[in-house]
Amino acid sequence: MNIEDTFLHQGQRKKLVLTLREKGIENEEVLEVIGKVPRHIYFDKVFHNKFAYEDVAFPIGAGQTISQPYTVAFQTDLLQISKGTKVLEIGTGSGYQTAVLCEMGAKVYTIERQRELFVKTKRLLHDMNYRAQAFFGDGFIGKDVFAPYDRIIITCGAPHIPEELVKQLKIGGRMVIPLGEGNKQIMTLIVKTGENTIEKTEFGEFSFVPMLMNKQY
Repeated sequence: MNIEDTFLHQGQRKKLVLTLREKGIENEEVLEVIGKVPRHIYFDKVFHNKFAYEDVAFPIGAGQTISQPYTVAFQTDLLQISKGTKVLEIGTGSGYQTAVLCEMGAKVYTIERQRELFVKTKRLLHDMNYRAQAFFGDGFIGKDVFAPYDRIIITCGAPHIPEELVKQLKIGGRMVIPLGEGNKQIMTLIVKTGENTIEKTEFGEFSFVPMLMNKQY
């Protein structure tokens, strides 16, 4: 894939990194990756220059959005990724968060329930040489065949903590999940402390599209 990454795009990313730093993101590795991943590639070309590097969410079709860069950075920081970390991502969406995780050195398994996005994004991730394993399916069920995971990230608003995902998280593992229904969710970090025990820490309000369930495939 021929990626057009102009000096304008690179300059816009530098400004975005400064914005995220001003908003409180301190993880230098996360900021470096945000400054590296060409976010405009995950937009329709007509929006490349105007919206791709604004710190806002943006529609990508199928009723979904590409997450706000601050949100991507915040969730990635909470995960505490190191090279080789095994991550299950629920909600592939545009693939931007997936790309950030891959650039952090994670081994990523990602699930998307919207077929239109799944087909488009799987191809894009392949063309960008990201080796994430992408699956079409129900995020509430996860992907037990590859469990346990070191980390799980949910990129949509969940009405409750999916028990099946907690089962697939290894003891000592971290799950980052926006919890709540409606327009606002509470960003929540879950640490699995034992086979049947977890600890929860809350980090304020964020806004996500809802995590849907019971879809017929």
